[in-house]
Amino acid sequence: MRTIPLTLCLLGIMTASARPADVAEDLPSLRSRAGQGEVQAQLELAIRLRDGKGVAKNDAEAIAWAHRAADAGHAEALDFIGFAYLRGNVVKRNPAVAFGYFKAAASESAQAAFNLGQCYFGAQGTEQDVAQALAWWEKAAAQGHGRAAATAAMVHLSGEGTARDLVKARRLAERAAELNNPSGLVVLGELQFQAGDLEAARGTWTRASTLLPTGPTGHPAQPSDNASAQQGADLLKLMEVRKRKPEPGKFAFVQLPHIHQGYNNCGSTACATFARFQGATLGGWDYKRLCPSPLGTGTDWGHLLEASRKIGQKWRLVTFTPDNAGFAEATAMLRRELDAGRPVVVDFKYIGPQYPNGSAGHTLNVCGYLADEDLYILCNPAVATPGLQLITAEDLKDFWRSDHYGALSKGILSRPAFVIDPS
Repeated sequence: MRTIPLTLCLLGIMTASARPADVAEDLPSLRSRAGQGEVQAQLELAIRLRDGKGVAKNDAEAIAWAHRAADAGHAEALDFIGFAYLRGNVVKRNPAVAFGYFKAAASESAQAAFNLGQCYFGAQGTEQDVAQALAWWEKAAAQGHGRAAATAAMVHLSGEGTARDLVKARRLAERAAELNNPSGLVVLGELQFQAGDLEAARGTWTRASTLLPTGPTGHPAQPSDNASAQQGADLLKLMEVRKRKPEPGKFAFVQLPHIHQGYNNCGSTACATFARFQGATLGGWDYKRLCPSPLGTGTDWGHLLEASRKIGQKWRLVTFTPDNAGFAEATAMLRRELDAGRPVVVDFKYIGPQYPNGSAGHTLNVCGYLADEDLYILCNPAVATPGLQLITAEDLKDFWRSDHYGALSKGILSRPAFVIDPS
């Protein structure tokens, strides 16, 4: 996300470190073993306290127990602490400290290796190094981390910070699929779809959609794996839609390239996608470097708009009021732009205790609509390639709003969007 105040664009980028809590053992026994110095029990107790499984959720106590296990060198506990410092919603956010914890654990923990790759890719606590990110993701994939394999596949596929390599992308997507990772199955299905193997794509996306519960559409703030399973269901529905001719007022779909965003780089990545659609060849990190804020930090929408001029493109910022009347005007604009074959960049705001400081923001593209079902199609840099998701008009109304997309917002809640200026 952006600045004023700075909020983190975390959506879909990181998953919580350490596996979900297992409540098979009774709590008194687990506490007893942890108190006697058993590091695995200390980590198990930390996870239970973090997740609130079988015990009242207590982040402070969870961190304290995880620290005891981490101090003894337990790799998964080191990763647990690192993620807390990276996320910043339990302890004060400190990416440099997080990076140190991940690096200490990465040789033994696949999750830490994945997170270390995220730090290298997203310039979190270290200088950006895409080659190192890919190396650590491949190591994590070799250790059985499907999300790492899928993430590396997406970077090779989009050529974000590295030479585009479809062979490596396919190999890593297949590895993620072997590991039954839903985002890897989404990517593999897209590779099959683009190659014209529609039945294989259908089977792969069906498999992804059955790994976790899905609905008619997903929810924008879903955890990563749930979002990928829902993507599988959405992509099955969109198979015919993506080849259908537009019908103004009824249906539109604008094909966009998909770029995997880095940690806290949704704004620049969504804008790079928008720019690529208009003929530019730059990636998300290239776009970020056109802005004054350093890599790994949020980007003001005013700077994103200035960057569009630097690459010779003409965009306009438009805003609508956050009420029902404003939403009607905003969606009418969306449909006009999409009917004209032009996507739109929008900004979402997420509110909840799971986000540092109580909220987070996210920038993404709207690339289609289905009028009969009152659905919109998103191209989201935070989810698996091809980035397509369905969203109901009701959810779009809820999430398309922001009062912190940059200095231009002046702290006023509105529905902001970038549109192509055809003049």
